[in-house]
Amino acid sequence: MNPLDLLISPAFAQAAPAAPGTGSLLSGLLFPIALLAVMYFILIRPQSKRLKDQRAMIEKLAVGDEVITTGGIAGVVREIGDNFVSVEVSDNVRIRVQKGAIGNVLPKGTLKSL
Repeated sequence: MNPLDLLISPAFAQAAPAAPGTGSLLSGLLFPIALLAVMYFILIRPQSKRLKDQRAMIEKLAVGDEVITTGGIAGVVREIGDNFVSVEVSDNVRIRVQKGAIGNVLPKGTLKSL
């Protein structure tokens, strides 16, 4: 007998209960497959749709379109290159931005001060 047995009672393992019947492979994979499907429809699909719409908007960009950049600068497109767009933000003030930096194309007549 150990002197610590007087202070702490010994713990003995209980007999393990019988293992429940394991489910089929399909029921074991159902949750991960459902989780992947939910992730696809919530995250991946909307993002790829947004990217497709952004590319279509950039391809349709024309001289004279009124745009807002992703930085919030509004102006009128004056030149379009392969990778860059020249945007006039005020009289005789032009800035060059990458095509990907065009956030939105505004309706005609939105920027009347230019």
